[in-house]
Amino acid sequence: MTDGVSGLAAPEALEFEVPRVAGSGIDGLTPAPDMSRSEHFEMVRAGRLGSIHSWELVTAVDGPGSRMTLFLAGCPLRCLYCHNPDTMKMKDGEPVTLEAVMARVFRYERIFAASGGGLTISGGEPLMQPAFVANILAEAKKRGIHTAIDTSGYLGAAIGDDDLDNLDLVLLDVKSGLPDTYRALTGRDLQPTIDFGDRLAALGKAVWLRFVLVPGHTDAPENIDAIAAIVRRWPNVERLEVLPFHQMGRDKWESIGAVYELDDVEPPSNETTEAVRQRFRDLGIPIVY
Repeated sequence: MTDGVSGLAAPEALEFEVPRVAGSGIDGLTPAPDMSRSEHFEMVRAGRLGSIHSWELVTAVDGPGSRMTLFLAGCPLRCLYCHNPDTMKMKDGEPVTLEAVMARVFRYERIFAASGGGLTISGGEPLMQPAFVANILAEAKKRGIHTAIDTSGYLGAAIGDDDLDNLDLVLLDVKSGLPDTYRALTGRDLQPTIDFGDRLAALGKAVWLRFVLVPGHTDAPENIDAIAAIVRRWPNVERLEVLPFHQMGRDKWESIGAVYELDDVEPPSNETTEAVRQRFRDLGIPIVY
């Protein structure tokens, strides 16, 4: 199978979401030097300084090929099933300069080229820091590195079309197709995600969709049907991944002293997950994993 982006071979989608290591940190990224409050503010405003949770090298998780995934701190959503709750607050990240990030990215150029991989910016929500993300994407594209962001789309209006030109792939999390369910899950509105998806479709930007199947929350047939109705209007979608809910992020909620509301939710069975995938196919979404 090709990845639909570079034409290179890409592995099949995973059967689950990969939990990130709490507090894995920024080892290998040089922390920003001490600076005054005003200097810090100016650097952030110019997109030369970001708040980073961690980074890692992954394969078959955050886009095609082997990738460096950079996790930015901060997210406006409060998803009940979030498996990275330690990335929710921007203040909990470490300040790192654009130059330090790019120095680490460029170390892996040969790996990216050999595997058809590249750089993925995730979080948290990367578009909480749009100027920083825009500069990273621009610097990466100058070197021909494949770029992706993993986003809920809720803050899609924060990134301009010129910046999207430097983006090869969007990993878009579609958490629900029903506004009430979306708000119950995330505390936010669904419409901004739909608006961002419409914009990506108009631009012809490659999109991989992700949907987490949470029993009792996102598995209602009417929710599946609503998601399919949204996705059918986006011809630029190259794949839809149905990811079964898991409990592997539970300890992170405890470690940050937050209340975890899905403690009693059992992961869906393989049969249930596959039935939902087949439902999407029956509704006209052919590229479901």
